[in-house]
Amino acid sequence: MILRDGEQAVKFDWINRIRFIKGTANALAYMHHDCVPELVHRDISSNNVLLDADYEARVSDFGTARMLKPDSSNWTSLAGTYGYVVAPELAYTMKVTEKCDVYSFGIVLLEVLMGRYPSEIIMLLSPILIETSSSTSSTVGENIRLQDILDPCIGAPTDVLKKEIMHFTKVGFSCICGDPCTRPTMQEVSTELSVSSRSRPSFGKPFETITMGDILLMGDS
Repeated sequence: MILRDGEQAVKFDWINRIRFIKGTANALAYMHHDCVPELVHRDISSNNVLLDADYEARVSDFGTARMLKPDSSNWTSLAGTYGYVVAPELAYTMKVTEKCDVYSFGIVLLEVLMGRYPSEIIMLLSPILIETSSSTSSTVGENIRLQDILDPCIGAPTDVLKKEIMHFTKVGFSCICGDPCTRPTMQEVSTELSVSSRSRPSFGKPFETITMGDILLMGDS
């Protein structure tokens, strides 16, 4: 609701959005790695991560959550919102893993940065999200500038936040790779997002010229 309300979206500025993304990642990392047995939400979406008065993230709606048992195959009926935030492998395996939440988190991360559901950009970049060949990755996204897909209702980010947004976008796309085995764990995501901006490597080119191709070709940190 906030992302779609112009006045409220402006108040939900870059600093608050970065904090929101970090908070959501920390919550999911706790569920996946600190609960015994681990807990998978299965329906992470922008509707199910609430905001308190200080714009802190609060993961909610555990009606479809499931505890994963090490000795179980964890087969399930489909939960969540298919075509919106449900991991693609669930459509044909119906097997729940923590990587399903990772996929959904990646969608939410991109939606928060873009101010809208990222269906169009995902479709445009789908070749590189599915394939890993250098011939594909060298051309996909080279004509799409990062600054052109960010939420236009709030002003340009500061220099420090520009670096954060570039790396957060990279993490978001790593979470929605077609092969769940290549997605990071939420613990890895939480750790990566917590790195100080001063410790992050530079892209070596102005933010205004960074393309999605540049983002997707970034080396792993």
